[in-house]
Amino acid sequence: MAQPAQSFVDGHVEKIAPLVRALNLAAWDLSLTGDEECAKKKADLDAALTKLYADRAEFRALETWRREGVPDPVLSRQVDLLYRAYLANQKDEPTIEKMVRLESEVEKVYYTHRGVFEGNPTPDNELRTVLVEETDSGRRRAAWQASKQVGPKVRESVLELVRLRNDVARSVGFPDHYHMALELQELDEAGLLQVLGELEERTREPFAAAKATLDGFLARRFGVPVDDLRPWHYGDFFFQDAPADEAVDLDPLFVEKDLVAIALRTYDRLGLEARDIIGRSDLYAKPGKSQHAFCTCIDRGQDIRTLCNLRPDERWMSTLLHELGHAVYDKYLEPGLPYLLREPAHALTTEAVAMIMGRLTKDEYWLRAVAELDAGRIGKMLPHIREYTSLAMLVFVRWCLVMTHFERDLYRNPQQDLNKLWWDHVERFQMLTRPEGRDEPDWAAKIHLALAPVYYHNYVLGEMVASQLHRYIVDNVDARGVAGGAAVGEFLKERLFSLGARYPWDETLERATGERLSPRYFAEQFVREVLAQHHS
Repeated sequence: MAQPAQSFVDGHVEKIAPLVRALNLAAWDLSLTGDEECAKKKADLDAALTKLYADRAEFRALETWRREGVPDPVLSRQVDLLYRAYLANQKDEPTIEKMVRLESEVEKVYYTHRGVFEGNPTPDNELRTVLVEETDSGRRRAAWQASKQVGPKVRESVLELVRLRNDVARSVGFPDHYHMALELQELDEAGLLQVLGELEERTREPFAAAKATLDGFLARRFGVPVDDLRPWHYGDFFFQDAPADEAVDLDPLFVEKDLVAIALRTYDRLGLEARDIIGRSDLYAKPGKSQHAFCTCIDRGQDIRTLCNLRPDERWMSTLLHELGHAVYDKYLEPGLPYLLREPAHALTTEAVAMIMGRLTKDEYWLRAVAELDAGRIGKMLPHIREYTSLAMLVFVRWCLVMTHFERDLYRNPQQDLNKLWWDHVERFQMLTRPEGRDEPDWAAKIHLALAPVYYHNYVLGEMVASQLHRYIVDNVDARGVAGGAAVGEFLKERLFSLGARYPWDETLERATGERLSPRYFAEQFVREVLAQHHS
């Protein structure tokens, strides 16, 4: 049985490798330009690749090999991953064409849309600046509303994608796309909900206490009663980050700094070379370019790139470190791994590495020794940084709970009042007050719901993995943490990166840290700090 399976895998890789490379290049070109021709090329390649995975006879062969077992564990792992990939794409040609077309159209809208603010189309970076700096509630509200204007443009297309995804999932025996997506990601719904439930419980009291303090600060800053605070008072489009705090405002320290040089110095210290990645990347804003940030590995080899829209501030410093975390994970995969295993163990493991690197902009050792920022000014901020970092992490986790629960309910019943459902979850998890009389598809303004479906839980799980890796590194590798030095880079390369997708993600984590995923490390790093502050 092993020989037919091996022959199938070899033949499959020979077919898909050039297609995957061409598709990733087309996606890259589209993200830089928003060009119609690029969008069409990407859509055509996406459809061609999907059709390969839709082959029912090949799917049945994989199903048989998986059920009966393949003796070689490396080949068995490849068969299992291929089975999941084929399972996700068991759809007829008209469905494939329709889904690819819709995704391409929606992607182009997200990439090229600019919200109208004070009469002018305005990039997200500028709208975000208003929410960070402006004290006039009216202007803040207008900027926040501008950030949501993309929602009505894409709403119907996103709902059509939800319907199509659900139809595909039901055709292969799942109740909806959400359940199927978790299965394809090697995640159990009951286990995921248990972890998220525990996280919600652990963070409810500290988040409520921290937010009460934050609300008092914001009410004083904007000259309004606490009861009049609304989402536009909280510093970003979705309250996924903690609002700016002058006591820990690191932005001025980066104004005259070369973010790329600092990032390279950071990765050099770990023995992780990133200059080749930077050389292939596109780092600064320009018309038509996607306003988001991401990392892409074009060929499951060494053509790895990041896209950013850098500005000299702490947020973009963190984002660059984050995206390069994804990039070095891809770069240091064991080159001898078979093509199908030459990727991270799971989305959540590469997110964890990116997150642990992005956290460095609040790390005392990194700020002093690596970024080489003004020591005197940092010294004044340090007493506040730990408190602020814990608040920021709680804010992000509660936001992730909004996304994961909303998306689960979206696929369960897309006919319900989604505008109301969105604000129900926002009030429950983020404890924000919904704007009076607002009935708009604000949920659709979040690109992930359209183009990265059933993915957001990987961010919150990734934060937990990041805390687990952090604790292991501090206890066993370098007490200074992830920015400590070359030993940390060697640990990441040998115990995590090199394994690729050789094992399921939870086994990979156990091989790296000695245990499966545990929420307690995240709680110890962030939740305990907030409880101590508010109980002292």
